[in-house]
Amino acid sequence: MDTKINRVIVYIDGFNLYFGMKDAGFNHCKWLDINKLINTYLTANQQLVAVKYFTSRVTNNPQKQRRQTIYIEALETTGAKMVYGLYKAKNIECENCGHLWSISNEKMTDVNIATHLIIDAFQDKYDTAILVSGDSDLVPPIKAVHENFPKKAISVFFPPSRHNNSVAAVAKGSQIIGRKKLTDCQFPDEVKKRDGYILRKPSEWS
Repeated sequence: MDTKINRVIVYIDGFNLYFGMKDAGFNHCKWLDINKLINTYLTANQQLVAVKYFTSRVTNNPQKQRRQTIYIEALETTGAKMVYGLYKAKNIECENCGHLWSISNEKMTDVNIATHLIIDAFQDKYDTAILVSGDSDLVPPIKAVHENFPKKAISVFFPPSRHNNSVAAVAKGSQIIGRKKLTDCQFPDEVKKRDGYILRKPSEWS
């Protein structure tokens, strides 16, 4: 019997997960304990060695900023590592009336995930990578890891409403994270930080 421990690192596309739950109507699932969720999927010989959460700091809405900060700090109590991209505003002009408005887009997450997937494989930090995202921009790095490190496997867990056939085709296993799993793996309403400060679930996520 093979008793070798299979090391697992999880790579979370934060915005893809958040908006997948939002689009699916799973507003009550946003207070998600990712560490707890992933451990429900692992087999007896697998060990979760790291969770990397890729996101960008919201800058255009104080209430969203507050909720995001609370959630990030809750994730950090579990040992999750944050990797930040950029959140950039872009001005759009209506061709008919000339009205200007600003939209914000998250940048660099796909590049950051790709970089970490490949470097971590090169440094032999995992045997299995679990990617939580449905972003097709991640197809090339998934293929690169499998082609250059054939003993390593990248499995994709699709957020709700984010299944992508092109991503599933290159993964060594894929599945959609279901509503029950998300519901069962929430943080408690109050999460204590190491310094004793209490983080409370945003009321908007109830």
